[in-house]
Amino acid sequence: MPRSQRIQKTLSKNLFLSCLSPANRELLVKRSTPVALPIRTEMYHPEQPPSFAYFMTSGIASVVTEMPEGESAEIGMQGRDGIVGALQVIGPVVSPARCFVQMEGTGLRIPMAELRSAFRESEEIQRRILELVQTEAMVLGQVAGCHRLHTSEERLSRWLLMAQDQTQTELLEFTQEFLANMLGARRATVTVVAGALQTAGLIEYHRGHVRVLNRKRLEEAACDCYHVIKALRGELYRKA
Repeated sequence: MPRSQRIQKTLSKNLFLSCLSPANRELLVKRSTPVALPIRTEMYHPEQPPSFAYFMTSGIASVVTEMPEGESAEIGMQGRDGIVGALQVIGPVVSPARCFVQMEGTGLRIPMAELRSAFRESEEIQRRILELVQTEAMVLGQVAGCHRLHTSEERLSRWLLMAQDQTQTELLEFTQEFLANMLGARRATVTVVAGALQTAGLIEYHRGHVRVLNRKRLEEAACDCYHVIKALRGELYRKA
């Protein structure tokens, strides 16, 4: 299959690209390369300007902050509804966090210089990226409050729902270590919390393999943050 056809086949899987006009979508696609994204692929590093941005078409990338003591916690989730590296497009400040693939997937990789050029050239691309960054800032604020105010069970339920929204699959595969980072808790806490959800019949959990069994009840177990975040991201693409 020719390169152009392979790219076009994946376009509808990235919501940001799908919302653009055909001309601006083609502007970005011509400057991008389809890539596989194996688990642990580093997408950008702390305190370093990234060379590339990514339009993910499947899988999940995690934005993780690491403390001097060696502890780490997830502060953001990136998937098919945005751009990995969008924040770095709008200015020179580098991120103190790192981003890497947590669930293997695929995407379109674009040199950061090319995306910045498109940002300057197209009013539509500029507007959409700024809207995306604003939305992600609001999501980050909601997640920060969630980590402070809600129980581990509520937060894990919320996170699993968000992950399923990104992947559109019942089976989610993550290491226990990562789930602990996401919760900001010990591995033993993950075992207890996931076990409680499993006992209640909401999920099936075994060594980092999570299958959602009852999404409706999982939504009931999650905190309101899930619905707030879902509405924020949904509104972003209703403007298209």
